[in-house]
Amino acid sequence: MVVTGRLALCAAAAAPVVAFVLPSWIGVLAMTVVLLILIGVDLLLCPTDALEAERIPMTTVRVGATTTIDLVVRNRGTGAVRALLWDNWPDSAGAVAKTHRLRMPPDSTVTLRTTLRPVRRGDRVAGPVTIRSFGPLGMAGRQVHHRVPATVRALPPFRTERILAAEVKRLQQLDGRSVAVLRGAGSEFDSFREYVAGDDVRSIDWRATARASDVLVRTWRPERHRQLLLLVDTGRSSAARLGESPRLDIMIEAVLLLGALAAAGGDTVDLLAFDRRVRAELRGVRGKAVQPKLMHALSGIVPALVDTDTTAMVRTAIGHTRRRGLVVWFTSLDAAVVEENLLPVLPVLASRHRVLLVSVTDPEIAAAAQRRDDFAEVCGAAAAEHLLAERDLVRETLRRRGIDVVAAAPDRLPEVLAEEYLELKRAGAL
Repeated sequence: MVVTGRLALCAAAAAPVVAFVLPSWIGVLAMTVVLLILIGVDLLLCPTDALEAERIPMTTVRVGATTTIDLVVRNRGTGAVRALLWDNWPDSAGAVAKTHRLRMPPDSTVTLRTTLRPVRRGDRVAGPVTIRSFGPLGMAGRQVHHRVPATVRALPPFRTERILAAEVKRLQQLDGRSVAVLRGAGSEFDSFREYVAGDDVRSIDWRATARASDVLVRTWRPERHRQLLLLVDTGRSSAARLGESPRLDIMIEAVLLLGALAAAGGDTVDLLAFDRRVRAELRGVRGKAVQPKLMHALSGIVPALVDTDTTAMVRTAIGHTRRRGLVVWFTSLDAAVVEENLLPVLPVLASRHRVLLVSVTDPEIAAAAQRRDDFAEVCGAAAAEHLLAERDLVRETLRRRGIDVVAAAPDRLPEVLAEEYLELKRAGAL
């Protein structure tokens, strides 16, 4: 049971009656009985189960964008209903206008809209719908909770989608480029064409020329139908904040761009997010399905505050994809992490696949290395320079072992990784 401000006004109006007309316990009792009768009438005539609510169980929206959730309310009763309705959502869903006033005649339907703007990735589950209905006198009412399941999945924002079209265009130009500049181990034969002045004579196919009336040259295209495994480290190091975002969010941005570009290049994309167990997994995705599936798979991933079991991670990755391909491992390249966790297991993975390590660099370290205005900043610059030297040493050590490395600042990483993929595609090295 709930009471309203109208009951308080009636009680305030009854106070002068008790004070001046019936200044006794009998007057107090009489006014109390009158108020109780009014409350009883409201509760007796208040509709309890007349309202039903339903909505779409799943909605998706990108982080930072807005979406509208429709809540359909029906009055199944025989009388009119006056009520207040609260559509409860967690604060991280960014709900606007969660409270609605209802005045519904019998057998009517109304659609209530709640605007959501999630501020971070993941699923946001709706709370119960609370309905407070009032009697005809408006002094008291009843409050009930309805479970109306609904989930809003906040997908990664994918801000680098704006450069995807340009990268795909470069890939298409690469796909149409001809002859010897694309020849090499792993490149795929495309077709023959007539020889023109300026072509490399090494591209002439003499057997085809002997069967034809013209001199023919071979044309080549970038490799297609290659295997690309995106291996994401979701352990403790992925929780570090670099600039305004956690390392994991920056890696996810790069994963989305690379996955979409690989799909445009005709490659098969797999995903494995791992720390000490599998957090997300995709197998054999191709074409237009790559981007949405990656976004859904990565939307709910959060860093686990544990050290990544790299041995189990490599074992799972090898079991995940038997066919030789390119493994893009998103992780941290801190000297201690590389020496203790990566170097012991990388040879096993590199013997079966081509490995590309991807890491986000901390822009604060590079900035600190340039500041030398006072003694404290000089000390900080020395420490930063030491870290930068360690990073360069780690990259050189990995390269000598045949491991490619891509390391860039948060705002540059997706684009630099896309360029590296195009370079590998051009060289036929996937």
